[in-house]
Amino acid sequence: MSDVNTLVGRGSHFEGKMTFEGVVRVDGSFEGEIVSDDTLIIGEGAEVRAELDVATLLIYGTVYGNIRASNCVELHAPGHLVGNIISPSLIVERGAMFDGNCRMGVVDWPQLEGPEEDEPVTEELDLDA
Repeated sequence: MSDVNTLVGRGSHFEGKMTFEGVVRVDGSFEGEIVSDDTLIIGEGAEVRAELDVATLLIYGTVYGNIRASNCVELHAPGHLVGNIISPSLIVERGAMFDGNCRMGVVDWPQLEGPEEDEPVTEELDLDA
């Protein structure tokens, strides 16, 4: 992986909207929104309360919020994610915690929602096929 361009260090607290190019690592706390076409790393001990829209997300700390990742999301121990994910790829390492929903394949969906009233909640699988 490329070198980290920017570091939000331990003990730092930011609120607002962050946009960036390259690789950013958050080891402090952040609250708001983060948008990028590049890589975001949430370091161990970090706490992020935000809506995230990035290409690649690596989580080692704690994240509260919904995630849209056009490339992948990696949740590493002792990381903890409370929120929903839209991404074509998800990796959850043993020891990491994920509390939410995940939709994979299409990253253009407007938001994570439940099924429509007339839409069936489950599909029957043909196990003989």
